[in-house]
Amino acid sequence: MPDDHIRYDLLAQQALRGVVRTVLADVAKKGLPGEHHFKITFNTTAPGVRLSERLRAQYPEAMTIILQHQFWDLTVTDRAFDVGLSFGGISERLAVPFEAIIAFYDPAVQFGFQFEAIDAAADQRSETAKATGPEDKSAQKAAALPVGKTAKKPQPAPEKTAEPPPDGDDGGGGEVVRLDKFRKK
Repeated sequence: MPDDHIRYDLLAQQALRGVVRTVLADVAKKGLPGEHHFKITFNTTAPGVRLSERLRAQYPEAMTIILQHQFWDLTVTDRAFDVGLSFGGISERLAVPFEAIIAFYDPAVQFGFQFEAIDAAADQRSETAKATGPEDKSAQKAAALPVGKTAKKPQPAPEKTAEPPPDGDDGGGGEVVRLDKFRKK
């Protein structure tokens, strides 16, 4: 199988993170349109994630937040977003780099996607293998839906969310498809 010198897996993830950035930037300017709201799951140990020690202890690996009714001061930059939320009646300010996002889901329209971390060591092995010979493609994974496809509700590790799920959310939707599925083996 030919080597993927273009790294479509990385490009697809960057594009989908750009979708999240664009949507959040629009919401920061105009507010949430209609019934749209977002469930965002992120890696709490990723570089640049800023949250209180109380939340970090409660969510040592991943956390899902819901941006719906009670959030404030959403600011979006090229690399991250900051938002104010209430957890158990305590106001908190979170900073989340887009690279830390694991899943994004809008229950109002049953649209979302999931990301898998691309192993930096596998990425380094890929560069080494390009210079020395074949590589193990199974070490590189990028999961996200092709643009325009819908996903089932992300299923992160059990955890509490900032707000309970809305009534009538049936969790339906399409199937999450991994980009590796489309690669020739």
